[in-house]
Amino acid sequence: MSQKTLQNYVPALTGVRALAAYLVFISHYEYAFDESFPQSVKRFLQEFHFGVTIFFVLSGFLIAYRYYNNFYLTTDWFKQYLKNRVARIYPMYLLLTLGAFTYFYFTGDAQVTAGFAHPFGLLLMNVTFLRGFFNDLKFTGIAQGWSLTVEECFYFSAPFIFLVAKKYNKFYIQPLIVTGFGALLVLIFRNFDWYGFFGNFTFMMVYTFLGRCFEFFVGIQLALMIHKKGIQRSNKLLYTYIGIILVFICPYLMSLLPIPAGWTAGLHNPLGIVVNNYLLAVSIAIFFYGLLTEGTVLKKVLSNKFVELLGKSSYIFYLIHLGYMYKYIHDGVEWLNDKVFEWYDKWGVDWHSPFEYDWLNLIFIFIILNGISILLFKTIEEPLNHYIRKSDFLIKNKSADKVSHKDAASATANSK
Repeated sequence: MSQKTLQNYVPALTGVRALAAYLVFISHYEYAFDESFPQSVKRFLQEFHFGVTIFFVLSGFLIAYRYYNNFYLTTDWFKQYLKNRVARIYPMYLLLTLGAFTYFYFTGDAQVTAGFAHPFGLLLMNVTFLRGFFNDLKFTGIAQGWSLTVEECFYFSAPFIFLVAKKYNKFYIQPLIVTGFGALLVLIFRNFDWYGFFGNFTFMMVYTFLGRCFEFFVGIQLALMIHKKGIQRSNKLLYTYIGIILVFICPYLMSLLPIPAGWTAGLHNPLGIVVNNYLLAVSIAIFFYGLLTEGTVLKKVLSNKFVELLGKSSYIFYLIHLGYMYKYIHDGVEWLNDKVFEWYDKWGVDWHSPFEYDWLNLIFIFIILNGISILLFKTIEEPLNHYIRKSDFLIKNKSADKVSHKDAASATANSK
């Protein structure tokens, strides 16, 4: 490729978001396939939770690429940085979490609270992301929202990670220190009955930033390499396809591992943790490097305008593909199936219903969820994102140039 620098926005990386969200969807609903479906394939699909790892590596790359050479630990810079993060993540999460607890209020569905006796306190822990530090509470509210606690921890940590990397040139040792600190917390709190707060090593390694920090560091390292070398290459290796093959080998390896008692996937096996948190993260970075530096067919597919739209709305899809939204749609499909058979009885025919097959219903629901996601993205998420960024929330709205100039001047003054 002739250009040496990467554009600020890469459509293919937005398309990757859709891919990641759909992989997680498959991992949660592989049981919809009937018993004639090979069990080994179902186990393989069950390990498609690695879409979360794709999100984590991508976050590390994007935050580092955007901010590593443009961060200043001044009050105004940090406020603007947090404002941008809140605008991107929080509005839809808050609205959908409030929806989950409203649903609980009217239905009493214990899945929302996991039997926790104080729903209002649990709501506060959900809207502040604190529930993600407790093994017993991690799947409350929006169950898959545990990963946002991991993301938020990274967002808060990123400027300090960059500072240490630049000031002390200790980039590689940082994930060891962070994970070591997580292990220390487990040793301290595993004997306390506090809703599973850092209650065991599996929880720490799979569900917290302290255990999964390496995935973000891999993304950061990729960003630093692109900053240093650009996207012009001399070799012709197809990293896109090498990377994607390695990416899918990892869940296959996890599917071969025995599932530990009390857990649900090969991921929770100690070897599965190594494969997911480390080998998979590196494989994803190789895949991303290919997307950034090559003009493959896969890159063109992921850059397609419709796929790009799916990627932009994939955050909402991720938040609604489990829980009350899915349940309402699923119940609606079941109601339609009953109605179809009522009509058949009236007509005196013995036909198949288009809604009697679980795997086909899953496809219908998948399409409906995408439609809802796009609608919510266009009408709520995108407008709120723009509104918050232009508002005086946290910091008075300024042009980006003025903020950068002021931060640069402050950083220069502080260094003297």
